[in-house]
Amino acid sequence: MIDPLRGNSRTCDLTSGTCATLVDLDNVWGNGSTTNRQSVAVDAHYAAARTFDYFKNVHGRNGLFGNGTGTVSRVHYGNQYPYAFWDGTQMTYGDGLSNAKPLASLDVAAHELSHAVNDSILPPMTTGEAGGLREASSDIFGAMVEFYAANATDPGDYRPGDRTGINGDGSPVRHMYNPPLDGASHGCWSSSTKSLDVRYSSGVGNHFFFNLAEGSGATAYGTSPLCGSAPAVTGIGRLKAERIWYRALDVYFLAGTSYVNTANPANTARAGTLHATADLYGLCGVEYRAVQAAWTSVAVAGSDAPCSPGNNFTLTASPASGSVPVGGTLSTAVASALVSGVAESVALSASSATGVTAALVPATITSNGGTSTLTISTAAATAPGSYPVTVTGVSASVTRTVTFTLTVGSPLPGCSFTSGTDVAIVDLSTVESSITVTGCPGYANGYNPVDVHILHTYIGDLTVTLVAPDGSLYVLHNRTGGGTDNIHQSYILNLATELANGVWKLRVQDSAAGDVGKIDSWTIALQ
Repeated sequence: MIDPLRGNSRTCDLTSGTCATLVDLDNVWGNGSTTNRQSVAVDAHYAAARTFDYFKNVHGRNGLFGNGTGTVSRVHYGNQYPYAFWDGTQMTYGDGLSNAKPLASLDVAAHELSHAVNDSILPPMTTGEAGGLREASSDIFGAMVEFYAANATDPGDYRPGDRTGINGDGSPVRHMYNPPLDGASHGCWSSSTKSLDVRYSSGVGNHFFFNLAEGSGATAYGTSPLCGSAPAVTGIGRLKAERIWYRALDVYFLAGTSYVNTANPANTARAGTLHATADLYGLCGVEYRAVQAAWTSVAVAGSDAPCSPGNNFTLTASPASGSVPVGGTLSTAVASALVSGVAESVALSASSATGVTAALVPATITSNGGTSTLTISTAAATAPGSYPVTVTGVSASVTRTVTFTLTVGSPLPGCSFTSGTDVAIVDLSTVESSITVTGCPGYANGYNPVDVHILHTYIGDLTVTLVAPDGSLYVLHNRTGGGTDNIHQSYILNLATELANGVWKLRVQDSAAGDVGKIDSWTIALQ
């Protein structure tokens, strides 16, 4: 069994002692029961495919390893072997008790396969709270893959291993909504959590995630208790919760990240998930507060400041910095996000140093998701250097500011070329816009503005790369900016090693589903 659509993932049978790839002349595989040895191979192959698809379509990750390659799944390992495991390079499945309960159910398989994701982002860790977080991460993704698959014969739940029979009494391996139900896991953090086996210290992370996604108390998936006197948690839904967890793992978690670290509170799961939430959904919004509450509900405190009550909002600029040559102009988006209370009208103004002018259109926005375009212009006499441009937003309740950092370089070189041809950017695709440069002998100089204008409703999906005529790559934008709309940015490069003449390309890769757009125009100056 080989899956050419998912990096040539392969499933093989260990019955003979070697891993023989399964083949079938009529392409009818198994009979859905253990009386046919192909049946468990079908389950394993299906699990590998669904897990690959989940990480690609939900998180924009190209398979488990991020490079598009598939996995090897080995079935029928040993005799009555009651486990499945990821060994760092491949999956192995035992046939369970009496060789009648194979360990290839989707949530178990996806859990183990998710260790490949964890291990490709962070060094493997099998002890302490850091190890417990990795185990929780696999539990979380295993459960989310099960929900993603939406298989009516095995609907999503938060009971990993509920179909394995591994405990001999029909109970699941874990209960994410109330981890202590297994008799050993912690559902609330304590100073002894760090000393637990990682299978049991994972309970704190699992409980946090359940409360974040579904809420505390009675839910459709079980009743989740609170720790101590923590207030109730209102869930934000699985999609937001899983995106927060993945971004925290991918961007903020470090090798030694733990639940509680009094010496370095920044290196904790609470801090990492809050950073991820701020990136995706804004500081002190509903989602941010839910993350704070969910960690508090499992007795994990932090050094993050509480969010202010009353009417409140934040201002952000995306991008928050940019470069132009002397006399150049650029634009950035200034956006508001409601933190608490009700929406109000916000009056915007911009201040800058002599030689730099800034204009906001519109000059008044709502505090709940309003957007204004900040256009910054320089004059021919503006001196090269760094210029802060401060945008102030004033509502009836509060005043907020955001600062854009403008770098003014040398005057625009000659030999400039522009492409104004629209190129559509569709989900999960890579597109290119080309400019053919002629009449510019020799090499580019060392100061080369590349002015990019892309219209897209979620720039965190995008990787933007300049491709030189010889194939050299210069990454301009790498999946930053979260849900901000559009890229209007000038990037200053040193292309002195590149011949100026030839075909230059702007390559845009969209790595997630749900948002589309287009390359509107771009300009490159070479000499």
